[in-house]
Amino acid sequence: MNIFRPLLRCLSVLVLLAAAGSCMPRNRYIQFTGYAQGGTYSVKINLEGVPRRLRAKPALIQQEIDAILTHIDTTLSGYNKGSQLSRFNTGEAVVPNETFREVYALSRKFYTETDGALDVAAGPLFDAWGFGFTTDSLPSATVVDSLLAVCGMDKLDENMRSRVPDLHPKLNFNAIAQGYACDRIAAYLRSIGVKDMLVNIGEIYCDGVNPSGEPWSIGIDRPVDGNMTPGADLNGVWLSSGTGCGVVTSGNYRKYYEKDGLKYSHTIDPRTGYPVSHSLLSATIIAPSSVAADAYATYCMVIGLEAARDFILSRSDLEGYLIYDTGGTDAGPFTSSGSMAEWASPGFRLRQ
Repeated sequence: MNIFRPLLRCLSVLVLLAAAGSCMPRNRYIQFTGYAQGGTYSVKINLEGVPRRLRAKPALIQQEIDAILTHIDTTLSGYNKGSQLSRFNTGEAVVPNETFREVYALSRKFYTETDGALDVAAGPLFDAWGFGFTTDSLPSATVVDSLLAVCGMDKLDENMRSRVPDLHPKLNFNAIAQGYACDRIAAYLRSIGVKDMLVNIGEIYCDGVNPSGEPWSIGIDRPVDGNMTPGADLNGVWLSSGTGCGVVTSGNYRKYYEKDGLKYSHTIDPRTGYPVSHSLLSATIIAPSSVAADAYATYCMVIGLEAARDFILSRSDLEGYLIYDTGGTDAGPFTSSGSMAEWASPGFRLRQ
């Protein structure tokens, strides 16, 4: 999961990729890049099957991708103070658009399915620990208890109305917003005839094959302190089967802070109000959609190694890859000894 940041407006770049070493026509693949959600995005597609007018003017595809990302930013970003989410969180009487309602409904589904381990109405807890939309950190036990009393999707109905008098819970969609954005872009691309695609907005959706005619392959970062650049230090490479799916890695090795010699993870368990304290360093989930992969990767990081492994094995629609610290501890704040091991589900296609 990547924290949802504001959309940065700038001109995007188009890069043509030759299909070298394959039987496909050259220059059928094209890459769109730009800035969104506090970072860059990359969308690679095969133009074969796309209507002639769009093949002739691929900038029209770029415009639609940017429009989707802008719409999601102005709806779901907690850093965009004019977004529907930000206005809702201040108590303004907002009429949610279709995107807001859809993501809220998905959030309720995940909340119920995970027994509250995924809770978008725990926004004030994330803020208090400095991993939400503020920079506070290390709240006292009294503050945590007071926030637990006002957080939780159980305090909201299906129409986002509070079930508690004089209480207005605040929402934070960080756990699924980027996955949702990937799915929206992928749905648009499919609607114009694209069959081969790789959508990367921090979270990933892929389908079909790459320019070499092979299923997509995606690197899995080694979850060690200081590995801040995706792809710079890999633990392995996941190999796609060619079927459309979401690919998301969640971890605690890039988003944490240290106080008094202790590390505090950005993964907050909304049921306890505290950062998690277990040995699981990262969880990579393969799911039919990016939003599901995004949600379940976060869920695994909340529940820890053993429970995450059992959860993945219980789901025929998921595959997973867990990297954990063999010298870690489940008592106290998040720690890392530097000694790692991995577990992969039977259907997880891994090249190391």
